[in-house]
Amino acid sequence: LSSLSSGLTNTIKDVLGLTLVIVSYGWFVEHLAIFEIRATWLVYILAFIGLDFAGYWVHRLSHEVNYFWNRHIVHHSSEEYNLGCALRQSISGFVSITVFFLIPIAFLGVPAEVVEVVAPLHLFAQYWYHTRLIGKMGFLEKIIVTPSHHRVHHAINPEYLDKNLSQIFIFWDKLFGTFQEELDDVPPVYGVTRPVRTWNPVIINFQHLWLLIQDAWRTRSWAAKFKIWFMPTGWRPSDVAENYPVFGIKDVYHFDKYDPKLSSALQWWSWIQFAFTFVSMMYLFNRLGAIGFPGALVYGGFLVLSIFSYSMLMDKNPHAWWVETLKSILGLVFIYLQGDWFLLQTILPGGSWAVAAYFLLSALVSVFFVVYEVQPSVQNTEAKASILG
Repeated sequence: LSSLSSGLTNTIKDVLGLTLVIVSYGWFVEHLAIFEIRATWLVYILAFIGLDFAGYWVHRLSHEVNYFWNRHIVHHSSEEYNLGCALRQSISGFVSITVFFLIPIAFLGVPAEVVEVVAPLHLFAQYWYHTRLIGKMGFLEKIIVTPSHHRVHHAINPEYLDKNLSQIFIFWDKLFGTFQEELDDVPPVYGVTRPVRTWNPVIINFQHLWLLIQDAWRTRSWAAKFKIWFMPTGWRPSDVAENYPVFGIKDVYHFDKYDPKLSSALQWWSWIQFAFTFVSMMYLFNRLGAIGFPGALVYGGFLVLSIFSYSMLMDKNPHAWWVETLKSILGLVFIYLQGDWFLLQTILPGGSWAVAAYFLLSALVSVFFVVYEVQPSVQNTEAKASILG
């Protein structure tokens, strides 16, 4: 559910176009192209290879540079490995750098419309290998990224860390020295070396960035305040690392996976919240033109707040009730002031009243779970900690 929710946040951000492209690929083609070539099938293949080259280097930067890791950590944050992991995509990357690694094919004159067609195909082709159900695939292991290769990539074992960064063709790793075969005697352990300890995709997306901001503020070294952003992932100023230690996994084979025990009722309620958010998102996309961009931004922000809220409840956070109550109040105030819920009345008379009823119910149910499930669980945990202490 956390992976699906992460997918919703990323989809909302992408559809609303909340990513800054400093220079477009089309501009590079127009100003740098040496040749003018037509869109033949060979050009489509060239574009695909060029995108894969760019993807390798953007991916590598995301693993090796502190700042860029923040936009990628959500993809690796799951301590399980399945197809859902592919949906864990970032909402914290507001500036795209991919275009700079496409300069080689821009020089060759690969048309922008070809890249626009190939790019989504290249993205979707990365979904299937997020699985533990497929073993090694014979000769294909030498050509493309397989589930075995990508299991290594998602693993935190010392032997596997930051390996197999290719997206489609595995030869980039072999060419640039980042290849590692999956070993029979080293079973992959998944996650990140500093566990995120939350199901909340919004928090995960900005957790590492917040640590960088805190470290940059706290360190007494002015040089460290600037270089922390561009140092290798995980680097911290020595004075901050000593005074403000953060938890990290020392032994990947012996650590407790994040698993707050939820009752069946709370699990069902979380799925209901997800379903309502998903349907609401699809309504937004269907009515985007009528709602308009300013309204869509408000609507999108509300959906992200909804995901944040029910994820807090999944984390058994005792503050979840007031976040859900705040969300519900904002929704009810909007309906009262506008007399409608984003033009819903025009296609479903009485629909806004149904949404208002959902907001009231959602706030009440959230309070119920916090009082009868979350708080007793927190008190029990504190009691155990007190005894052990």
